Amino acid sequence: MNSSHDLYPLLQRITHALERQAGLLQQPLDWSASAYAWVSRPPREAYLQALPPIATLELDDLQGIDRQKAALVENTRQFLAGLSANNVLLTGARGTGKSSLIRALLHTYQHQGLRVVEVDKADLADLWHITPLLALRPERFILFCDDLSFAENDHGYRALKVALDGSLHTPPDNVLIYATSNRRHLVSERMRDNEDSQHHDGEVRPSDSIEEKISLSDRFGLLLTFYPQDQDLYLRCAEHWLSRLGGRWDEDTRQAALRFSLGRGSRSGRTAWQFARAYAGAQRLQAARG
Repeated sequence: MNSSHDLYPLLQRITHALERQAGLLQQPLDWSASAYAWVSRPPREAYLQALPPIATLELDDLQGIDRQKAALVENTRQFLAGLSANNVLLTGARGTGKSSLIRALLHTYQHQGLRVVEVDKADLADLWHITPLLALRPERFILFCDDLSFAENDHGYRALKVALDGSLHTPPDNVLIYATSNRRHLVSERMRDNEDSQHHDGEVRPSDSIEEKISLSDRFGLLLTFYPQDQDLYLRCAEHWLSRLGGRWDEDTRQAALRFSLGRGSRSGRTAWQFARAYAGAQRLQAARG
C-alpha cells in the first residue's frame, strides 16, 4: 500500500486538474513581455499568455502607406504620453500592411511602455474580463483584433460596440483597441437589407436596422483605409524586401517578381515579401552550388 508521501504528488495532480476545470487556476504571467494573447478554453478557463519576442519589423519596411503610418504613429505617441487618443480601425485591401503596421509599432515603441494583447474575434465577449487585468499596470496596452468581421447576431459585435461606445465596462485610460478588417463596415450586409427598405414585410423602420449594421466602424475614432498597390509600388516593395534578405536586384529579378505576382493574382506588400523570401533563398542556394 502506498504511503501518504507517495500519494501526495498524485493528489497534487488531481487538485491541479480540478482547479483548471473549475477555472480557478491563475496562470503565472510574465509582465516583462511585450506581446500577449488572450487564451480562452471553454467552458470556464481563460487567461493572458505572454508571447515570445516578435520578429524585427521596422516602420520604414512598410512602403507606400506613409499617410496611414504617420496617422497611426501620431495617435500611438499621444497614447504613450498619457494624452487622449482614439481607437483605430485599419481597413482595406488584403496584404497591404494593416497587421504588419501594428507589429512594427510594437517593435518601435515597446521600450516606451507599449504592449499589445491579441484578442480573437470569438473572444471579444471577454473584453470586460481582460481590461481589469491591465488597468493597474503602468504599461500602455493595445487590444489588437485582427481580421475583424461579424455575422448577424454575433455576440462579439455587441461586446466591441459597448467597449468602443462607452458603458460601465469602458476600457481604462491605459487601453486602446486597434482592429484590422477587409470590410469597411465590419458587419455583413445582404441584398435583403435593401429589399426590406421597400417596406414589404420587413421592419417598420428598416433603415434603422441598416444603420445599426454599418455603425460599428463609426465608433472607431480613427479610420485608416489601405488601397491595392500598383505595379511600381509592388516592385519597390519587392526590391526593398529582397535587399533586406541579402538578395540582389536586377532586370531578371524584376521580371521574376512580375511573374510571381501574376501567378498569385495579387500585387501587394505581402506578395512582395513572399517573392523576396523565395527568390533570396533561391539565389543563395544557387550561389552555394557554385
